[in-house]
Amino acid sequence: MKKRALLFFLLIPFLIIGQKPTDKRLAGLDTFVTKVLKDWNAAGVTIAVVEKGKVVYTGGFGYRDVEKKLPVTENTQFAIGSCSKAFTASIIGMLEKEGKLDIDKPVRNYLPELKFKNEYTNTHATLRDMMCHRTGLPRHDMSWYGSWASRDELLKRIQYQEPSAELRERWQYNNFMFLAQGVVIEKITGKSWEENMKERIFTPLGMSNTNLSVSDMEKSNDHSLAYSTKDSILKAIPYRNIDAMGPAGSVNSSAKDMAKWLITWINNGKYNDKEIFSSAYRNAAITVQMATGGGTPGSDQPDIHFSGYGLAWGLSSYRGHYRVEHGGGIDGFITTTGFYPSDSIGIFVSSNQGGVTSSIRNFIADRMLKLRYENWNKFLLDNANKAKEAAKTILKNDSIGHVFNTKPSHNLKDYTGTYTNPGYGSLEIILKDGGLMSKFNNIDVRLDHFHYDQFNAVILDPALEGGEPIRFSFEINSKGDIDKIIIPFEQGVDDIEFKKEVKEISLKKGELEKYAGEYSLGPQTIKFEVRGENTLWGIISGQPEYELVAIGKNEFKIKILDGYSILFDVNEKGVVEGASFIQPNGTFKATKK
Repeated sequence: MKKRALLFFLLIPFLIIGQKPTDKRLAGLDTFVTKVLKDWNAAGVTIAVVEKGKVVYTGGFGYRDVEKKLPVTENTQFAIGSCSKAFTASIIGMLEKEGKLDIDKPVRNYLPELKFKNEYTNTHATLRDMMCHRTGLPRHDMSWYGSWASRDELLKRIQYQEPSAELRERWQYNNFMFLAQGVVIEKITGKSWEENMKERIFTPLGMSNTNLSVSDMEKSNDHSLAYSTKDSILKAIPYRNIDAMGPAGSVNSSAKDMAKWLITWINNGKYNDKEIFSSAYRNAAITVQMATGGGTPGSDQPDIHFSGYGLAWGLSSYRGHYRVEHGGGIDGFITTTGFYPSDSIGIFVSSNQGGVTSSIRNFIADRMLKLRYENWNKFLLDNANKAKEAAKTILKNDSIGHVFNTKPSHNLKDYTGTYTNPGYGSLEIILKDGGLMSKFNNIDVRLDHFHYDQFNAVILDPALEGGEPIRFSFEINSKGDIDKIIIPFEQGVDDIEFKKEVKEISLKKGELEKYAGEYSLGPQTIKFEVRGENTLWGIISGQPEYELVAIGKNEFKIKILDGYSILFDVNEKGVVEGASFIQPNGTFKATKK
């Protein structure tokens, strides 16, 4: 992946760069979009509008590459993020029609390796539950975002992730459940998710300008760069490769291709009279399966009177019209894909720098649905500015609870090392330029001391800069060593605990022999013996035999007991005289016989 992130900083000029629509209902769209791009300091946007079985408009405005002044067109590829979910779920619908699965049977009938932390969820969760985000799991996005983990590795992490609700108790968005659907598709068909997407959807629809990886998007002759804005300055940022989480969000497409996808949904699953998925699945997908909340006039979403979720689609009313819509966002790209089934109108809008899609979508919807004028750009821009000011206040109030004039309990070097959580993977703490840095997944983080053993994690990733710092809290074990980090990565569950990995030392048989023998610990006799070429074992009558692992000078940890270690007492002549058994409830000394 090319590193384009910091090559240039640019401001967007106020010019109309794009394709003017010919349909009278969209008169002025070019002027409106150009103003929106200027107001939000955005680079470019691509748009598709369809009605019944035909395309009303496909085109783009602004730039896909600002530095080279390359314009956005109807063929420019954009990353559509979570708008990918409807593609994955529709394949599940196809497989159900083929009799290969039942979305209301336990999902582990088809994917036994999928495990949840909650046993009831293990035995009762269905594909329908996963398709409408009601498994009880919150997002846990920091487990996968930027991770190097494979699809199989990410699937294994689910069993260690804390639920924040019971199965079907409430709606909670979760990308992992769509990853799992992709793996179900692979298990049932014997083909990869990617192969299924191409064979079952892209090829039949003629979506030849759509792919499933940013590495493939970069090869396209017409693809958009991703951008972010900081202090009113626009900059290009690297793509985020999310291939492992692909079924939840890795589709890259163009307005011209997405128009075909919308026409299929408007026409009950058919395109050019050929069935892509059944009308029964289509109707189930756009029917509320789980309530997500509601809005009332005057809220931040005026004229939204209900809010629900179907099968990979969000459902709501929009000014008296039934709307089926899903958003998508991944590092610079923000997308909305939706349609109004009662009106047979579909709208796709994707930008290469967030903020502009909703106002453009609503402008088009109002024109196509013949609704009164609303200044959506001003309304949403005002809301965004209020949110920015609120975020600044949060940052300024970081001193709340801050104990001044404290210092870390250890030398900074003692905090370095690798820390692991089975549901989140590993993060590394290093010492750099006199301070602590962290590499979590593929994200660089600077650790600024807050107080005592707590540090503020400042994210340095260009796509995530400017957010509220995350508090890293280091904890000490009974030996006084830095033992773990506690991080509030997910709301609604306990903070995520990362245990520090202890580096193992390889010792040869001759080096281990001096520790062998019998030791007296009160009335108990403890025996140590060397087995094989390099393994020391501890034997206590009536207990399992314990394998020991060398972790320091004369120090061993008990392999299967976390928090238990043995420090052998060695005199100046190198003779072992005893051993200290270090346990969570204290340290106990034994004498060598």
